[in-house]
Amino acid sequence: MLTKLSRLFWTVRYLTAKQVYYRLYYRFVKPSVLTLESSEAQSDFNQVGDFEWDGVCYKEQLITSCNEATFLNKKANIKDKAIWNDTKLEKLWLYNLHYFDDLSSSDAYDRVDFHTSLVNRWINENPACTGNGWEPYTLSLRIVNFIKWASKFKYRDSRFLASLRQQSEALMQQCEYHILANHLFANGKALTFSGVYFGPLGTSYLQRGLEILDAEFNEQFLKDGAHYELSPMYHSVMLWDVLELIELALTSKHEQLLDRVESWKSIAKKGLCWLESMLHQDNEISFFNDAAIGIAPSPAKLFEYAKQLQIPVERTKPDAYTLHNESGFSVINGSTYKVIINHAEIGPSYQPGHAHADSLSFELSSMGKRVFVNSGTSMYGVSKEREAERGTSKHNTVTIENINSSEVWSGFRVARRARSFCELADNSADRVVLNLSHDGYARIDSSYIHTRKVCCDNSTLKLPITYL
Repeated sequence: MLTKLSRLFWTVRYLTAKQVYYRLYYRFVKPSVLTLESSEAQSDFNQVGDFEWDGVCYKEQLITSCNEATFLNKKANIKDKAIWNDTKLEKLWLYNLHYFDDLSSSDAYDRVDFHTSLVNRWINENPACTGNGWEPYTLSLRIVNFIKWASKFKYRDSRFLASLRQQSEALMQQCEYHILANHLFANGKALTFSGVYFGPLGTSYLQRGLEILDAEFNEQFLKDGAHYELSPMYHSVMLWDVLELIELALTSKHEQLLDRVESWKSIAKKGLCWLESMLHQDNEISFFNDAAIGIAPSPAKLFEYAKQLQIPVERTKPDAYTLHNESGFSVINGSTYKVIINHAEIGPSYQPGHAHADSLSFELSSMGKRVFVNSGTSMYGVSKEREAERGTSKHNTVTIENINSSEVWSGFRVARRARSFCELADNSADRVVLNLSHDGYARIDSSYIHTRKVCCDNSTLKLPITYL
């Protein structure tokens, strides 16, 4: 009992006052919106969607015309009305169904009639503010997908537009101030899309969306270019969001967005540079914190999209040593190898949902092949496997007494956290030496300080030597 209370205390103490307030507020105050019929009758949709979306599509087909959907490597038939909230399926699978990413698939042009039918099915089978589809993060992703699709194919059905307004109103009433991080950014992006799309009808959406984005751009993107959740996968997701906001500004020519577009481009450019340095020699992401290949847009797609938006990123020969001071990673490039070392702290402190107990872990590529990698992420939710994947033993670092360096628990929580340190002992023309340490095991014994020394030159790397 005392252990559980201690773990809870060390988890809750990092929350912000805003998170605590909104967690209580949303427990008692639920969203309420007009009925579809009232929204349709009271809205003038003549000025809706005065732009045509032309962004890059990177998703593979996820739903077939036979009503079979595949998410997270699991296939299911979605013909039945109950599928949207089917308790026999994993919650994350159902969320993916509600996102409607299939509207942005590369073959969407060939399936307009099918998608139109599926969109109308969702509207008819998901009453307002009920079920998985009306949770704020789900709303955010679907609103953006609906708007991009409707704009591209000039879909102006009044019932569809009334539903889109309903969804925007529901999101306005439950922005994720209790969660923050990438969820709140997604809320801001969705409301910005909705505000621009609805024109005069969307003024309040645009105002709230830009208010969120202005604050979260400053908060979430660090000076070295990294997204502050320190996951190369989520960094890629966030970069795609930034690029789509830039696309929205350039496509819609909306004055308030154009005023911000150069700042957004600067953030995107720094973010792309950080991402490139965190790639393996196979040009795919490294596995620090929650990460897996095939979930976020690929690095190649991100660089392609940036080039289309005229964001110049020169992919030059990397430096022998790069220190990402704010995000907490060191990258060493030899003539045949690349090593990436994590000396970051749990980030951000108030939202560690995608953090792993991976202090001082490293990943190594040589001759174009991955040699040492962390386990990555194969699932979410609360399970023994999820807890194991976040644990220290699944990473290239040291475990003591089968205890994690940071106390990860319950799928997305962290209690006591390791503090990491990095000293650059030598960075001469032909040699790099790093002294690294963390105090995550000092809670077992104050003398337990995990220390690693990395020594390398252009052609030789001594794998991290560990001391206690």
